[in-house]
Amino acid sequence: MAAVNVVIKHQGNKYDVEVEPSFTGEEFKEILYSLTGVEPDRQKILVKGGQLKNDADMGKLGLKSGQQIMMLGTPSAGGGDLLRPKEKIKFVEDMTDAEVAQQEGAMPGGLTNLGNTCYLNSTLQALRAIPELQESLVKYNSQDGTGAMSQFDVTTQLKKLYKSMSETQQSFAPFTFIQALRQAYPQFAERSRTGEGFAQQDAEEAWTNILSQVRNSLKITDKDGSSSVSWVDKYMSLQFVSKLECDEPEAKERGEQPIESTESFLKLNCHIDAETNHLRDGILNGLKEKIEKRSEALGRDASYTKTSKISRLPVYLTVHFVRFFWRRDTQKKAKILRKVTFPKELDIMEFCTDSLKEKLIPVRDRLREVVKDEEDIERARKRRKTHFAAAQAEASQPAKEEKKDKKEDKKPATDGDGDTAMETFKTDAEWEEEKASALRTAKRELLSLVNQDLASDEGANQSGLYELRGVITHQGSSADSGHYTSYVKKPAPKDPKTGKPGEEDGNWYWFNDDSVTEVAGDKIETLSGGGESHSALILLYKAVPLPTADEVRE
Repeated sequence: MAAVNVVIKHQGNKYDVEVEPSFTGEEFKEILYSLTGVEPDRQKILVKGGQLKNDADMGKLGLKSGQQIMMLGTPSAGGGDLLRPKEKIKFVEDMTDAEVAQQEGAMPGGLTNLGNTCYLNSTLQALRAIPELQESLVKYNSQDGTGAMSQFDVTTQLKKLYKSMSETQQSFAPFTFIQALRQAYPQFAERSRTGEGFAQQDAEEAWTNILSQVRNSLKITDKDGSSSVSWVDKYMSLQFVSKLECDEPEAKERGEQPIESTESFLKLNCHIDAETNHLRDGILNGLKEKIEKRSEALGRDASYTKTSKISRLPVYLTVHFVRFFWRRDTQKKAKILRKVTFPKELDIMEFCTDSLKEKLIPVRDRLREVVKDEEDIERARKRRKTHFAAAQAEASQPAKEEKKDKKEDKKPATDGDGDTAMETFKTDAEWEEEKASALRTAKRELLSLVNQDLASDEGANQSGLYELRGVITHQGSSADSGHYTSYVKKPAPKDPKTGKPGEEDGNWYWFNDDSVTEVAGDKIETLSGGGESHSALILLYKAVPLPTADEVRE
């Protein structure tokens, strides 16, 4: 869409202004400020649908060349002098590649396939969807940061790679990172069977080994500064309470007691068998396993059942579909092609210990109510906006002739005393403030329900609810062949002034090596498997965020 020339009418004067479709309402007001001297916050610009808002997309207003737009407002005291905006408006064509890449809503760049490295590219793109990891990597300094060893430090190279990716929308070749990874894990340097180039690898192994390196090196300091903890342990580590018990009653009769233990893992496995249709089924399979071991009470090997429950939930939950198994006849990791569906919103409650459930359930239930209230308010706001726009359009049309059969003696409604009944209506501002106040109260109540142990654990999920943020997929029949890609949820745009996120549009980015495409959310529902087409291998869930202190403040 090309630029449009409009005419601004203000206090008897007219100004010709060129409007770029990429302008926001705020940028447009800055231009008028330089022409009229009226500060942006004192301007009232009347467009179709009401007053122009700062976050309005000028390209979607349907402006036509020569259209006249009314502007109201006067300069504040001392503001009458014609001043230029504090910051010069910079157009996209005048920006560097790095500046364009860092603009809000810019399409991210892809990664070059260096020869069967799609497994690595998809993993790196999915991990990049974790903003807390990005923030901590920026602050990371290797102990060998100035020496030759830093080139082989996986965490240092990950930091450099993500910085380079943030400064371009073009495809980037991760040469130095893959060299560091192959130095740390020589299996990723394995040559293909034909001897030409490197062999294809398993994306799950890349995910696990990269996080293992980051876990050992990336430390963050507690709020009180007294100690440091691994970033991975804080934000991505699950804790399990397990019970190992002999299946034979005779062992119990001879006094053998169940063995309880606590373990930490970085992923939740979804085991797939002939009965697995949904993620829930596979997780339950993974939390109960059969083990053959020696029973001292019986004096021989016996069958044991190990049952696990989750005792700590991290902010970021990794779920691994165990789709590959070793086939001796083909000497390959064959793929289980069964279709296994998974949700975009995950309630993990049933897999937790009773103790953790008691802490999570009150928060989960109240959070669902608050989210529903927010959605209802937003829908009502959109309906009022639509009705207002329709009323404005109708008011701008010539008045229609009155119907001939209209009764002239129609009387106004009266109350019981015969007086005219007066119906009062709330303004939009009053209605919105009333709803906002009620919502703030509900959010304060929600925060008051958070268990203190969970509140003190910054990296823990405090509600048991998750939302899907990333998916790594595999296409093909074995782990060592085929093709890997990843999908990452498109983040919500941030307000340039407050930095607060807005509303997501529900779309996703599909990272297919150097190709990056924006796709609708419905695409994710096609990744459940059922054949050799793209099927989910790794899911990255993020805890549904709770309200912040600023949101509940009056």
